[in-house]
Amino acid sequence: MPEQKSTSHRRPVRSSEQDQLAQVGRLQPQAVELERAVIGACLIEQDAFATVSDFLKPQSFYESKHQVIFQAIQSLAASNAPIDVLTVVDQLQKNGDLDNAGGAAYIAELSRSMLSAAHLEFHARIVAQKALARDLISYTSTIQKLAFDDGQDIQELMQMAEGKLFELSKSNLKKDFTQIDPVINEAYDLLHKAAARADGLSGLSSGFDKLDAMTSGWQNSDLVIIAARPAMGKTAFVLSMARNMVVDKKIPVAMFSLEMSNVQLVNRLLVNVCEIPGEKIKSGQLLPHEWQQLDYKMRELYGVPFYVDDTPSLSVFELRTKARRLVRDYGVQMIIIDYLQLMNASGMSYNSRQEEVSTISRSLKGLAKELNIPIIALSQLNRSVEQRTSNNPDSPDSKRPQLSDLRESGAIEQDADMVCFIHRPEYYKIYKDQYGNDTKGIAEIIIAKHRNGAVGDVRLRFRGEFARFMNIDDSMPPLPTDDGTIKPSPSKFNSEQGDDPFAGLDPQADPSEAPF
Repeated sequence: MPEQKSTSHRRPVRSSEQDQLAQVGRLQPQAVELERAVIGACLIEQDAFATVSDFLKPQSFYESKHQVIFQAIQSLAASNAPIDVLTVVDQLQKNGDLDNAGGAAYIAELSRSMLSAAHLEFHARIVAQKALARDLISYTSTIQKLAFDDGQDIQELMQMAEGKLFELSKSNLKKDFTQIDPVINEAYDLLHKAAARADGLSGLSSGFDKLDAMTSGWQNSDLVIIAARPAMGKTAFVLSMARNMVVDKKIPVAMFSLEMSNVQLVNRLLVNVCEIPGEKIKSGQLLPHEWQQLDYKMRELYGVPFYVDDTPSLSVFELRTKARRLVRDYGVQMIIIDYLQLMNASGMSYNSRQEEVSTISRSLKGLAKELNIPIIALSQLNRSVEQRTSNNPDSPDSKRPQLSDLRESGAIEQDADMVCFIHRPEYYKIYKDQYGNDTKGIAEIIIAKHRNGAVGDVRLRFRGEFARFMNIDDSMPPLPTDDGTIKPSPSKFNSEQGDDPFAGLDPQADPSEAPF
């Protein structure tokens, strides 16, 4: 009987892999000899496992017996036991896996397979890259199979594909340690840049002076949560801030609006900038002078570096892709999300909505760090604020929001570098604060968590008819007259030369002839 060749070194091919091989028409990426060399090094070199353990896992190996052996090595390392041929064989016997690993003779043979310990990390990274390539083939094969299914919802399939790729990229993005010297130099350079700025800020200015003084500006890599109950003005606040940044300072900003369409969002921005009541912008019932005012003020918005996206039910994976492009291609320095609870993390499975929100907040923090820009995410508060009864801000039953009021997940508080609440006492018919100050038209920005700075309150002026937040000391837009209209204030819009922008305009002109 002819002698049969041993197949002990060859891993059985699973049916799913057979399907993949049939589709691809070639063997899966593998480096079996390098796998043998890496495991051999771990068996005889004291520090070999520590060198490769950060990026190699049992599933990184193509040969199934190599997976079993590396699992035994990993178990020994976890228990601080020595790693050599004898201890690994003993561990495999305890696990009942010695036969699956090829036997004691094969373990001894591996210890003689090390090519060179000097090249261990290089060899191990090739093994890891081959494993990553196999994972990509597996994911894309699954997606391809589902794409041929006419009953498959393509949008759901895209979400699933994004989720799988996101998981894969997270598991393979490992950042190595850094010796402290270059980090010190970077911190020193940032300190000098802050000192050279007239405003003394180290981050991006919001345009709200007292808020900037407390935060030193929005810092790169920070996740900032702006939270409030409905009708407090969350969107008005970030639009007012965005207007300050993109119009006054020309800082590129992107806003993802999950609640409003782009047109609705821009209408809110027109109300803010043009100082015309929102109901008039919505209905188009403007008086002649208001058409003129609209035409003049909206010129401020043309060409500004403000980018809007109204994709509904945006996933964190879509956001990540779009955010990278915005930063790379358009130099965006800050991203605003309105609002966090409308996002999803589809493509993965969750036991609860709280778990999904935790993934979203954790992903947003990771994205801010990756892109090195501040991300401002709006968030809803739960109803417990409304259920409290006291008007005394020092009372535990105060209407002032608290960190425990963050909706759906405590992970939002944990992941955020800063949590700010918007509180308008006037909304709750509280017209005086504890010091007797008037609260009408006043909004409090409560910094409840600040990982790298002070907490406290900042008072801003709020004009509801203009959906606008302003510095307390800023000059106020004109108040409505008795007939409900707002007359233009030519002096407010004077150019640097003192010219009246409304000069020569007919106040009785037909609004249908306005250029807007």
